[in-house]
Amino acid sequence: MIYLDNAATSGQKPQEVYAAVSKALRDCSGNPGRSGHKISLAAGNAVEEARLNLSRLFKCSSAERIVFCSNATDALNLAIKGIVPEGGSVITSSMEHNSVARPLEALRTQKNVSVTKVTTDINTGADVSEIERSITPETSLVVINHVSNVTGTVSDIAAIGDICRKHKVPFLVDASQSAGAFEIDVEKMNIDMLAFPGHKSLMGPQGAGGLYIGPDIDLHPLKEGGTGSRSELLTMPELMPDRFESGTLNVPGIAGLGAGAAFILEQGVSGIATKEEALMDQLIDGLSAIPRVTVLAPEKGHRRGAAVSVVIEDAEPQDIGLLMDQAFDIAVRAGLHCAPDAHTTLGTIDTGGTIRISPGYYNTEEDIAKCIDAVSQLAEA
Repeated sequence: MIYLDNAATSGQKPQEVYAAVSKALRDCSGNPGRSGHKISLAAGNAVEEARLNLSRLFKCSSAERIVFCSNATDALNLAIKGIVPEGGSVITSSMEHNSVARPLEALRTQKNVSVTKVTTDINTGADVSEIERSITPETSLVVINHVSNVTGTVSDIAAIGDICRKHKVPFLVDASQSAGAFEIDVEKMNIDMLAFPGHKSLMGPQGAGGLYIGPDIDLHPLKEGGTGSRSELLTMPELMPDRFESGTLNVPGIAGLGAGAAFILEQGVSGIATKEEALMDQLIDGLSAIPRVTVLAPEKGHRRGAAVSVVIEDAEPQDIGLLMDQAFDIAVRAGLHCAPDAHTTLGTIDTGGTIRISPGYYNTEEDIAKCIDAVSQLAEA
């Protein structure tokens, strides 16, 4: 199969990731930070190595600011619900994933939080000037996805970070589609919190992700429990990262995530990005030349993430996705991609969404050529 659904989960991992997960299951099956025996210490070492690799990747000053979660959705819920007070105000974009939109909607209905969704352009992302105009003394948080999971649209998070720092508003970035594929420097970009999944461009397994929490952020934990530290207390310890890591961690998943981060550090983010950009240029150029096909992605000259949506005239996206799989052995995704706000912005909310094609590091030019040919045949049918 040609796997082109990497925006959901990377279809192939580095061999180092498979080896790290296997080693963690076989040799590190103790609880990290809970006991002094060798197996527990080995588990703790695997977790801390992953934390260090991620802190190097995101240019964090302290690895302890990286908190492990089960995925980016878990991290975003912690960040959003842990900082926005009752009656607060949040600014976000009109093309967010439901992992941002649904927690905000819950806060809007349950805690009287106001939510402003700024205009998002398919070429340039969230409107930076509108974000600044929308900030008021009541603004509790700005949360923006770095790269759209529907169109690959890239928002200027460095410019947004500058604005948020100037107005002293916490800035949360959803890096679900960019962590591992784009250079991210949380300090230079003035990012206060960064949510990331392990299973996409970080090339780790499902079930492990995390949240970077800046030193000036006062975040309340969403759950309480055992941490292995300050066990005499009935309240959560204040020290990082223990304050947000109650319960047994997913050591095999975190070990795999750490190995994925190490692989990216070795290869270089810029090298990975250059390869994916070339595949995206080939894909978008080829799709754009097919009659009856509408391509939804940033135009040439604008930065793109590794995802593009297409609509075929008079064809149901779900039917096309099924045919791509069954007739051509190509894996894509069809539908609304858990992002109804994005489809409302694009005008595809009432027409079944789009077919999303998302190459990854292990795809080839031949894969892309076969995908273009398959779409062409289906558009002619």
